Amino acid sequence: MSNSRKVVKLFYDIISPYSWLAFEVLCRYRNVWNIDLKFKPALLGAVFRGSGNQEPRLIQNKFSYMVTDLKQMSELFGVPVNPPLPCKKGTLNVMRFVTAVAEKEEERGVLVERVSRELWKNIWSTHQDISHPALLTEAGLKAGLSANEVEELLILSKSQQIKDKLKSVTQEALDYRSFGLPFIVCHVNGKAEVFFGSDRFELMAHRIGEKWVGPHPVKTLSQNVITAPPYVSEKLLCSLL
Repeated sequence: MSNSRKVVKLFYDIISPYSWLAFEVLCRYRNVWNIDLKFKPALLGAVFRGSGNQEPRLIQNKFSYMVTDLKQMSELFGVPVNPPLPCKKGTLNVMRFVTAVAEKEEERGVLVERVSRELWKNIWSTHQDISHPALLTEAGLKAGLSANEVEELLILSKSQQIKDKLKSVTQEALDYRSFGLPFIVCHVNGKAEVFFGSDRFELMAHRIGEKWVGPHPVKTLSQNVITAPPYVSEKLLCSLL
């Protein structure tokens, strides 16, 4: 990995729809910003408890706002979040499974990205029961894992190793003074810059020395490319650029 690549850690829980928005945007910007994106599965409930924060559903005005806000953000970001919010069910087993995928895969992050995306789709697009064991199997298979690999990961997710790993990553988020998810930590020149939520990308870009061009960078950048007609000379084109 080149030393010029900025390390960006995304702490997230599948129960958080705003984490899904941040996840997709960072995946789109991974090559645009030349960042080394690290997926950090954590437990939102434990972050709330550890920071003294409250769940949004416990504050009626905030809950009502979130339903409308998520519909608008879904349209803007092009991510199929489909409120209302799911009923109160913990994601402990789900996030242990995601942690097992991340631990098994180590550095590459391809499978944990695919599995996380499938779980978000199942929970936030089609509102499937997150407590049902079949949900994890379905997500794993759709992400490209074999049935045997999924079974191995389900067994691994119940191990003390994975339980401890999920706890340690959640504590890592709290050590950065997280109070909710998504929580993003950018490491630039040996310094950690932290950002909460899925609406701080413009500020993040400014702090890490990159450019924010909206939630669809490839589409936006391709529209801004100057295409010269065949009769324009190379010298003139350079002067225009």
